[in-house]
Amino acid sequence: MPDGKEHVVCPACQKINRVAAAKLGDQPKCGVCGAQLFQNRPVEVDPAGFDRHTASNTIPVLVDVWAPWCGPCRMMGPMFERAAHTLEPSVRLLKLNMDDAPRIAARYGIQAVPTLMLLKGGELIAQEAGARDSRGIVDWTRQKLGTA
Repeated sequence: MPDGKEHVVCPACQKINRVAAAKLGDQPKCGVCGAQLFQNRPVEVDPAGFDRHTASNTIPVLVDVWAPWCGPCRMMGPMFERAAHTLEPSVRLLKLNMDDAPRIAARYGIQAVPTLMLLKGGELIAQEAGARDSRGIVDWTRQKLGTA
């Protein structure tokens, strides 16, 4: 951001917070509800939450599109949570249940789960299907962001 501030959507109340980029790692709290903006775990979102986070966060957003009936998705869940410990606060991690979000799946052409999607400024940077371990998630994200 030109003013050195990032826009970060609160995982609890969905309000947009302006946080100095240099202060993202200082456990910032929401100015409205007081919740921590980063909790070292993915934020589970519905379609409206997905749209809010991907459109309003100025930090990159990594989404795990999954389904509860998918074995590889359930195996990757803990790996995605571990990746949050490494990637936050420079990346917001979201979990989106594809069964609850068929329009989003169609919008992005998602036909298999799990699928990782990386967005920045509301624009899709990268997308890839298949389960990964936590190191694979982190490495893929950093490579696609050019921060590897």
